[in-house]
Amino acid sequence: MDQQYQPEKIETQLQQQWEASQHFHVTEETNKEKFYCLSMFPYPSGALHMGHVRNYTIGDVISRYQRMLGKNVLQPIGWDAFGLPAENAAIKHHVPPAKWTEDNIHYMRTQFKRLGFSYDWTREITTCQPAYYRWEQWLFIKLFEKKLVYKKNAIVNWDPVDQTVLANEQVVDGRGWRSGAIVERREIPQWFIKITAYAEELLNELDNLPGWPEQVKTMQRNWIGRSEGALIYFAIENNLENTKEKLSVFTTRADTLFGVTYLAIAPQHPLAIKAAKNNPEIAKFIADCKQIPTAEAAIATAEKRGIATPYFATHPLTGEKLPIWIANFVLMEYGAGAVMSVPAHDERDHAFAKQYHLLIKPVIKPINNTPWDYDAAAFTEDGILIQSGEFSDNLSADARQKIIALIQKKKLGERQIHYRLRDWGVSRQRYWGTPIPMINCAHCGTVPVPEKDLPVVLPTDVIFTGATSPLKTLPEFYQTTCPACGKIAERETDTFDTFIESSWYYARYACPDQNKKMLDDRANYWTPVDQYIGGIEHAVLHLLYARFFHKLMRDVGLVKSNEPFKNLLTQGMVLKDGSKMSKSKGNTVDPQPLIEKYGADTVRLFIMFAAPPDQGLEWSDAGVDGAHRFLKKLWVFCATPPSPSPSLSSLLAPDIARRRLHEILDQINFDYARQQFNTVISGAMKLFNLIQECDKTISQEGLSILLRVLFPVTPHICATLWQALEFGQAGQTIEIEKAPWPVVDKTALKTTTQQFVVQINGKMRGQITAINNATEENLRELIYAEPSLAKFLAGKTLRKMIVVPNKLVNLVLGE
Repeated sequence: MDQQYQPEKIETQLQQQWEASQHFHVTEETNKEKFYCLSMFPYPSGALHMGHVRNYTIGDVISRYQRMLGKNVLQPIGWDAFGLPAENAAIKHHVPPAKWTEDNIHYMRTQFKRLGFSYDWTREITTCQPAYYRWEQWLFIKLFEKKLVYKKNAIVNWDPVDQTVLANEQVVDGRGWRSGAIVERREIPQWFIKITAYAEELLNELDNLPGWPEQVKTMQRNWIGRSEGALIYFAIENNLENTKEKLSVFTTRADTLFGVTYLAIAPQHPLAIKAAKNNPEIAKFIADCKQIPTAEAAIATAEKRGIATPYFATHPLTGEKLPIWIANFVLMEYGAGAVMSVPAHDERDHAFAKQYHLLIKPVIKPINNTPWDYDAAAFTEDGILIQSGEFSDNLSADARQKIIALIQKKKLGERQIHYRLRDWGVSRQRYWGTPIPMINCAHCGTVPVPEKDLPVVLPTDVIFTGATSPLKTLPEFYQTTCPACGKIAERETDTFDTFIESSWYYARYACPDQNKKMLDDRANYWTPVDQYIGGIEHAVLHLLYARFFHKLMRDVGLVKSNEPFKNLLTQGMVLKDGSKMSKSKGNTVDPQPLIEKYGADTVRLFIMFAAPPDQGLEWSDAGVDGAHRFLKKLWVFCATPPSPSPSLSSLLAPDIARRRLHEILDQINFDYARQQFNTVISGAMKLFNLIQECDKTISQEGLSILLRVLFPVTPHICATLWQALEFGQAGQTIEIEKAPWPVVDKTALKTTTQQFVVQINGKMRGQITAINNATEENLRELIYAEPSLAKFLAGKTLRKMIVVPNKLVNLVLGE
């Protein structure tokens, strides 16, 4: 065994062995408990940074730990390979996206292997390969047949730089999440999947996910946004076409119905478009509103602006004449594109009414009769109804139910459950994505591509001249014939939102070699994922879509479970100089030089020790160096022949040493179970310190435990030392990952003796071992009989003896 710790040598040797033997390849075994551990899909951006390393190290530590518990563990890896970065790189560097992606995958695969991650590489998938995306094309067609997919003109968020549509979740502070460009509104044809059909289930199933952080579940509940209320009909007056029309308005506050003083409609509402036909001022206002993104956050922060229409509505219960305004804060996509405005009881309505000098009519007063200045501010809480006809003096909660019952009876509205969630717009007007498997025929309309013609393959040999998708300029791609009538038709040139690829990849890992169908029975063996790891920033986008997709696959018979991920760990960000590491900020740390200098185990040890996994980690070069020093000390301790035994007085008593050893192990096991890996490592360091104070027998037991509990974090050094020290069972060495996980010896925790620290005049001078609950006389006799303390006692008179039971003795001596 080498006397020097040489991480590169031992790590590369082990990694080569693992790869040659497909060490981490697993199959379905019914005689073992399965455990599926998965870190979120990596995008092949070119190189790993420490944020990646942390995410994937956490997953690997959990996987190795679960294997040592005897479970059948799957930990796969693959590449979320479609998306704008590859396309933008192609434009910038004049290289095809496929080539850029392939090169990045090759480099990142090498980095993953050098970090010693225990992936089953036989299951590697890449989403830009037709063998993968053909099945999401197949599922899309099945959903089209089930009427869960549709196409319509829609107001969308348009990124003028990336030249594509963005989902509301991809608009951050009114800007595109990748480009940073100010997002515009546009109306274009879009494909949608009916996620709203699953809104109630998506909401209710959150209660069946105890292994998810409450913060994530709350974010999803808020995004789904279930609310109970009523759809109320307002008849339109001044109708120039002399036809009967009505505005449908959803509200959760039917108790404020008598306080409506105007109605507000979205700029895209048909009534607004009608008003603009003969009114240039209204037309200009509507055009200006297109500059505001469709995301609620952007609308909430935009200046509230409006313009009056020539139309009025009739109040359904009072018959009052109410003006109809166009307002930039009303979304066509939410409710019916119209709201009833109650300025006295809604802050936004109040601000708008004050700006445009509209009537403010209070109909709710505080329960405690506290005076309220309705002109100065809206009263938005529940209270007691006033100026509300027969409903006056009712409490808000009671009045809501009574008013809804009345409008239902008079057929002036209906009780309704409303969701904030909108259908998922999956069309993207870019090239590097999965082609949408639809054909547009002038005679038959939209027709799905026949299943026998799947996949619709994305051409990879393309030339970019700008952001516009080259698919629109490739006749060999878009020219085709209609499968229904045989006449000339055109393929859809939009591609899928790349969140589709990452919404079902976890299931495909179970059967990546299946070429006859999307999934097979192996998916039911492995799913749901037992432990999923990734950033909290994916709480709404990816995690909600994946939950939805799992239910879609269930309902076409592909999987049997209701949810894709049983437990979720959201790891904290890696910070440098107080901010998140990112390429755009130029503050990333490349792991490669650190691996070359210190080894993968050191990088893994630091990244797991520096902070709890769910909290932010501040990068520290000194911390990396400290982790390396610890591993060097461990290596030298194991490699150096034992020196002559120290005096018995300097060693811990065997029963005390074993008790402390198993107390530490008990805490380590508890911390592993709760995934507090930083304190696992802290416990391992305590074990190492203890081992150095024990006799050979206890030291060997402690070292066997130490190597096993550290193995999931630093597998290379632990596996090497385990083999070199010939640990095993019945005299036969076995691989460390096949060794049983160390179990606490409960009898060791019940020692009959106790270690006491001995102080003389307040200064620590040594230790003694005494029976539990020893008397002061017993302790004094032991202290005076201990040779190592004799020089401190000679010639001195004992004036006082202070005892802290089972811990410490302080002798106060005098001349």
